[in-house]
Amino acid sequence: MRNAIIMAGGKGTRMKSETPKVLHEVLHEPMAGLVIRSLKKAGAERIVTIVGYRHEEVEKALKGQCEFAVQQPQLGTGHAVMQAKQLEKEDGITLVASGDCPCVSSETYAKMYEKIGDADMAVLTAVPDDNGAYGRVIRRPDNTVEKIVEFKDATEEERKVREINTGIYAFRNKSLFEGLKLLKNDNAQHEYYLTDLVEILQGLGKKVIAVACDNWREVEGVNDNAALAEAGEYLQHQVNLRHMKNGVTLIDPKNTYIGPDVEIGHDVVIYPNTYLYGSSVVEDHAIILPGFIGINTIVHKGETAGPYRIRKG
Repeated sequence: MRNAIIMAGGKGTRMKSETPKVLHEVLHEPMAGLVIRSLKKAGAERIVTIVGYRHEEVEKALKGQCEFAVQQPQLGTGHAVMQAKQLEKEDGITLVASGDCPCVSSETYAKMYEKIGDADMAVLTAVPDDNGAYGRVIRRPDNTVEKIVEFKDATEEERKVREINTGIYAFRNKSLFEGLKLLKNDNAQHEYYLTDLVEILQGLGKKVIAVACDNWREVEGVNDNAALAEAGEYLQHQVNLRHMKNGVTLIDPKNTYIGPDVEIGHDVVIYPNTYLYGSSVVEDHAIILPGFIGINTIVHKGETAGPYRIRKG
């Protein structure tokens, strides 16, 4: 069975907003909603979202898309995963994903489910242009993971390592909950860290591996509004590229905004400053003129829609 746990309890202080971080939108969709969408496309059958700050709002926004567990108080990443008690008796593989990483593709999540193989834990890694203060992933000669070391604790040699921890993991579910029982909070912050499971599981004779993500932009987290805009630009490019390869003409792709669930037929022409969101459908041979906004709507075959119209439902 394929399970997933989404970390979505933080406030997101650097967003300078009262809105929970994971509800900030990219292409008219909450970030956490995009994560759920990609996980389901990767085959996740059961998803538990860990909520905390203003959790009622998050639960309302994501109602019907997943299960929830409340982390209160918030005592670290390991403590967050401990709250997903409803998964404790499950078999199979469990992914731990970040609710503020909306650009991770379903293909990357599927790769995690598949590549864990005979290991008990897999760490998704990446090599960013600037690996700055990220935690380094230290591999052994056989490519198993020796440890994840935080930048502040790393030696000069370890800091030269380019490969970093993305904070996204795959576990054999039973090994995950076995390890969680052994987590301790004897550190300066008195918090439970999920990264400690690398050492704990290996101490139990279990195997920990690394799985590389080839595209750093996918796994880059959103911590402020500048990063939110960058995530939107990245996903906009990915979505638009897919439609253009499928026979859609976008006059100006940089100024055309299409949600990830929008369906568009062939021989469609879309002019700039167009917004198509939700479950909208554009049928074959349609033309969409500038300034059209469509939300959960249908543009019929051969129809010319717009200009400067809003159509909902």
